[in-house]
Amino acid sequence: MRHSPACSRLTLTLIVTAALLAFGVTTNASEELNSPTAETTSETNGEHHPAELNMPSLNTRVEVFPPLLPLAEPTVVEPPSLPLAVPLVPPPMRVLNVMLDWYLSPQHAALIVAEAKGLYALQGLDVHLHTPADPSLPIKLLSNGEVDLALTRQPLLHLYAHEGVPIVRIGTLIETPLTAVIVADDRDTLPLDALYGLRYGFTTREGRDIVIPALVPEALQQIDDYIAPENVHFEAGQALGEERLDAIADALYPILPEQLANEGITNHVVTLSELGIPVHDGLIVLGNSDATGRQTDTWARFMIAIEEASQWIVEHPQKAWELMVATHPVLDTPTNTQAWDDILRRMALAPAAVDTRRYQRFEDYLVDAGIVDDALPLSRLAIDPHAR
Repeated sequence: MRHSPACSRLTLTLIVTAALLAFGVTTNASEELNSPTAETTSETNGEHHPAELNMPSLNTRVEVFPPLLPLAEPTVVEPPSLPLAVPLVPPPMRVLNVMLDWYLSPQHAALIVAEAKGLYALQGLDVHLHTPADPSLPIKLLSNGEVDLALTRQPLLHLYAHEGVPIVRIGTLIETPLTAVIVADDRDTLPLDALYGLRYGFTTREGRDIVIPALVPEALQQIDDYIAPENVHFEAGQALGEERLDAIADALYPILPEQLANEGITNHVVTLSELGIPVHDGLIVLGNSDATGRQTDTWARFMIAIEEASQWIVEHPQKAWELMVATHPVLDTPTNTQAWDDILRRMALAPAAVDTRRYQRFEDYLVDAGIVDDALPLSRLAIDPHAR
């Protein structure tokens, strides 16, 4: 079969276009093919001829695109490297030197347990307990700035505060009196009038300035054969055992009566309330009142540790005792074991709280007894460090 020139040109165009496309080249030939003139006819001299297709010429615009390059590997952007983590250094512990009122004994249970269970450290405190060489030293050392805190009895706080010593109560460990008049006497009963002519000893100014005046009327103290009281310091039991004295005016009665009984010495206990002396805190924590502003936060943290220890002790009394004697074997004596239950009943469970009525009433007693001239305001005597 013979093909017309138009068909040959169409075939050629398709072949060229396919080749160009294969190499990434495009032309406007397809546009021409799709133009309306592609399918028109013309009449020349009355003859019908198919319209000639417009073939691309040499001047046809050809757009050549660069061959596609293979995709590059994705670039991974590394985050900036951080410096090696430096371990956080805990803030320095606040060192607190605490002077006890007496040699270590069960009455210091909250202090001992707080240390053994790490409760001080949780408050950022490094607490060191110290035993005084003499019961009169704790307040002196505190007022001179040689220790941070000191333990004493409420009556002594009043006496020294009236002399202008810069001390203030910040907490209570034992909330009932720990001292009493201990008399070495073989009689089954001991009437109060038998107390007038005894030979007395005392361990602190509480006994000398408050208790003995309540025991011995001032008129009797003026007679020629009156024996002045003797300061026995820590040797109360020895003074009674040697019969050098008949009674101790401010002895620790959870401890001394049992100690004397173990030595075969019959003794009697006369409580301070029987002498008309008001109920008061038996063991308190003192701070230096000159440091109240800058030390209140430290005091508050210390009392938090004491409160947590006190709560744990009353909930686990046997475990507490075992912990105490394990950390301080010197406590493991028959006398201390016997005194433990008595001490437990007297522990303060809210040690920072202040019984304002109790402190005011003791001030009134001192004024009425002629021991001081005027009552001090409560703020001069006691604070709750949590309330500031």
